[in-house]
Amino acid sequence: MSGVETADGYACTLTYTIPETFWLVGGTDTAKATPTAGDELHVMPVIWDVETGQRLTDVSPMLRFIDDGSVVASNAPWPMLAQRMGFHFGDNVALPGGSTYDVTVHLGAPAARRTGGLATPESTTFEFSLAYSAAELDAIAYRTIDRAGERGALEPMTMQMPPGSALPAADALPGRHLGRGTIGDAAIIVTVVDDATRFGGSESDTYLAVSPRTPYNEYPLPMAGFDARIDGSDYDLVETIDAELGHHYGVVLDGDVSRATITLDVPPQVSRHGGYETAFFDTTSVKLGE
Repeated sequence: MSGVETADGYACTLTYTIPETFWLVGGTDTAKATPTAGDELHVMPVIWDVETGQRLTDVSPMLRFIDDGSVVASNAPWPMLAQRMGFHFGDNVALPGGSTYDVTVHLGAPAARRTGGLATPESTTFEFSLAYSAAELDAIAYRTIDRAGERGALEPMTMQMPPGSALPAADALPGRHLGRGTIGDAAIIVTVVDDATRFGGSESDTYLAVSPRTPYNEYPLPMAGFDARIDGSDYDLVETIDAELGHHYGVVLDGDVSRATITLDVPPQVSRHGGYETAFFDTTSVKLGE
């Protein structure tokens, strides 16, 4: 880690490790991205809401690496899922070599709907000093795990900062639960919240929240497309980050809900580290409720 900076209700930490292999996602296709000559680091900014500790998935950081006043690299890291780190942004970065760099992390306006009092600045910039050496990188320990075809996941890493990536457990979500199901490898939890005021509705409206997540570590699955069929009507679900529900997809309804069919139309368009490269691509439905 290269410290923690705060601004405009956000906090950011800039973490790094040795260059890594990952998979880019486009629709239902993946493309393997391997380290290339000149890649020095795998850089991973993590951003969260200061007041709630909610890790943010929708801010699209842009990084600039500056050495002696000159920009030596500019990078827009990918949104990513990793088994131990959870959701973050990351990419391999080519740099001149081990040294000290001034790094700016610029964030644009939020891409998802924000509710529950989360910060929503139009833009924010953080400044870091990143120092590393070849010896430091060589000392990073790693091990190769070959459990292809087995179900399961590695345990999340423990870090003092940033806050964990896991979503609230099902019994910690507000509202009346319609149940937990699966679409492919993704766990789907659906809850109905009375009083939809903070979601743009009224006190008499209800709010249907669909919380998709990885099945073992409960990480969010952002940048997906979901819809719900309720009593013969179809509803598009809006990607939302809420102070209590966390990352989810939701819609305001003008009546009560006892059952719903949830369909994944677009798989999560996030890059994947090893272990997730074939997961969460099924576009099917699940029925939940009485």
